[in-house]
Amino acid sequence: MNGIILLITFLLMEGATWLIHKYVMHGFLWVLHKDHHDHSHTGELERNDWFFVIFAIPTIILLYYGVRQEFSYVFWIGLGIFCYGMCYFFVHDIFIHQRIKLLRDTQHPYLLAIRRAHKQHHKHTGKEDGECFGFLWVPVKYFNMYFTKR
Repeated sequence: MNGIILLITFLLMEGATWLIHKYVMHGFLWVLHKDHHDHSHTGELERNDWFFVIFAIPTIILLYYGVRQEFSYVFWIGLGIFCYGMCYFFVHDIFIHQRIKLLRDTQHPYLLAIRRAHKQHHKHTGKEDGECFGFLWVPVKYFNMYFTKR
């Protein structure tokens, strides 16, 4: 049952990510997300990187209280969010934005579709008129661009 809770939480995080990205990051917290789109930051870190802390806090709280309750369902929800966050970090920061130079020359259709959808998202430098707010699930048209080439 714990694995199911973890998996369901992980899957639900994609929807939560879409909602948070569209309505929070491109909404009232645009002030933190803006430099991720217009590259106005100086140095290695962006104001956008504060979202890592913002999202880590509830995850840590869930893990902490879940452990204190003898690994209750709260822990497994926290672990599902943590796992999604790790995937987000590796795919978004390392693979897409190349903060660490890995998988630069991949030809894997799924990874290329994710990269293309994210480029479409960044095509918009303002907070309005955005598209592709999801993360691991991208619109079918981007899958078709790369899966039909094989």
